[in-house]
Amino acid sequence: MEFIEILKAIVQGIVQGITEWLPISSTGHILLLDTVWKMQVSPAFFDVFKVVIQLGSILAVLVLYFHKLNPFSPKKTGEEKKGTWVLWSKVLVASIPAAIAGLLLDDIIDEKLSVPLVIAVALVVYGIAFIIMENRQKQAKVENLSALTYKHALCIGAFQMLALIPGTSRSGSTILGATLTGASRTVAAEFSFFMAIPVMLGASLLKVLKFVMEGLSFTTLEWSILAVGTVVSFSVSVLVIRFLMAFIKKHDFKPFGWYRIALGALILLLLAFKVL
Repeated sequence: MEFIEILKAIVQGIVQGITEWLPISSTGHILLLDTVWKMQVSPAFFDVFKVVIQLGSILAVLVLYFHKLNPFSPKKTGEEKKGTWVLWSKVLVASIPAAIAGLLLDDIIDEKLSVPLVIAVALVVYGIAFIIMENRQKQAKVENLSALTYKHALCIGAFQMLALIPGTSRSGSTILGATLTGASRTVAAEFSFFMAIPVMLGASLLKVLKFVMEGLSFTTLEWSILAVGTVVSFSVSVLVIRFLMAFIKKHDFKPFGWYRIALGALILLLLAFKVL
């Protein structure tokens, strides 16, 4: 039994690592996976698990972009260090809308919106949005991160609030928002990666704090599940981030839009036949 639960954690980590950075909804995929192949853990622990394994994904960003995100790097000039602090300030500004909305709506989202029907509709709607965006895509006005203004950052942050709805995709909503504000695909993807750091850290801390305040604690198996899921999520995230950055240099986001539509339609079909 324990081996099976560890195996499920590995699969969940793989799904998290792939879907966190591709604009196809990590939370939606993890909730659907749990519907099909449910982990034999308490609902309270699973709520913590599906958020905490995102820490592995965050670590992948910090490792891959350590130099760019490190304002104390001795290899940077004074001007470059200043630019790094400015970048971090823009990331924090962009994180404010979702942080406020998340604190206010966290319980409602968990109780009312984390269901297959909502996920399916969100997948389809944002899949269509990506295709429309790419069909109307104009020449990017923001070709590098330094050209991204605080106004751009706040606008992208507003789009990130949409990701509170399961199935929407945090990376999908922020990339969509960044692209609509004139950012290139590369700038949109990288800024989306960086925005994930404070948002996911905050969400993870909030979930664990709620878990502890309710007087609950992890068993040895649960600690093992958390550790395995996080390590796998990190390893897969490193590969996926590298893949995505190479992919968007030659291609657009339409394939992800079509994937979302197909997956959403499949879920709706399964719901119609009461398979889910």
